[in-house]
Amino acid sequence: MDLPDPASSTPLLSGEPPFRVLLVDDEPLQWTLVQEILSGPGFEVEIAADGLQGLACLGRADFDVVLTDRRMPGMDGDEFCRRVRRQPGLAMLPILMVTGSTASSDLLAGLSAGADDFLGKPYNPVELLARVRVAAQRKRAMDQLDSTESTLFALARMVEAKDENTGDHCSRLAHKAVGFGRALGLSTPELHALRRGGVLHDIGKLGIPDHILLKPGALTDEEWTVMRQHTTIGYHLVSNLRSMRLTAPIIRHHHERWDGSGYPDRLAGEAIPLLARVFQIVDIHDALTYERPYKPALGEAQARAILEEEAALGWRDPALIRAFFDWIDRNPAWAEPPAQPADDLGIQLYASLSSAG
Repeated sequence: MDLPDPASSTPLLSGEPPFRVLLVDDEPLQWTLVQEILSGPGFEVEIAADGLQGLACLGRADFDVVLTDRRMPGMDGDEFCRRVRRQPGLAMLPILMVTGSTASSDLLAGLSAGADDFLGKPYNPVELLARVRVAAQRKRAMDQLDSTESTLFALARMVEAKDENTGDHCSRLAHKAVGFGRALGLSTPELHALRRGGVLHDIGKLGIPDHILLKPGALTDEEWTVMRQHTTIGYHLVSNLRSMRLTAPIIRHHHERWDGSGYPDRLAGEAIPLLARVFQIVDIHDALTYERPYKPALGEAQARAILEEEAALGWRDPALIRAFFDWIDRNPAWAEPPAQPADDLGIQLYASLSSAG
């Protein structure tokens, strides 16, 4: 069998660490074959002789891709996949399952268990090298995305922490905005955007001087001009990220008004992105019903009256205001605070940065 030249297909940029591959297989002959195919400087292969050893390897080290046989004694490949997918943080780890079967029922069972793709046995060396490389590259790209988003989330929480009077404003908004969006029948990507918007909507305040951001009294006209720039600053911070395609307009436009008198772009009516209109209603309601240095917390009836008045003035989308009140009337527990996710990387990074001063 002719093996591909690993040196001619090294998938790494200069200085990037090699892709780490975990091979889970009970046949030593397969160990040798895979190690020969992936013998170039772009790969490191670790061997696990069965599913239990494979789980142990995943518990102590990070890998870019897993290559597992389907038929193994004890724990087979399907059960191994199911256990991997139950592990925190491994939901996106690429798993390529090796099988000699072409039966559609076997392939469906493997996919249902959590495999991402299949490789036929015996190996085609060129196919194996290409599939592993593509899967590992995709994993590295996802890791970079997670890292970027987590850093943004941590920075947004630092903005929130500067103002100790807002409490868990961002977490509340993310929770409530997703609930309202779900009631409106929005899509899953739109719900994700609302969740991100809850945390990131004020991230542009990183660029606002503290003497304005934290001023205890009323802002002057000149200071308000600077403060309003937080929407465009935040937009430019996230707009180049593909994952923020739906979130960036929330950040930029959540202070627009239905009649065009808002900022930064004085958009009016349905020219204001729907998600920004949905989010701003939740944002205003939360601000009204929680205590701030300049005002006490208002009761539900007072908050409702203010929002209805703003809709009458032409500031808010009247149809969405009605839908919002219909939703909270149907759901008495709608405002219950969310449980803080222990695996939120943004929260973890913020905690690390805070403890480091």
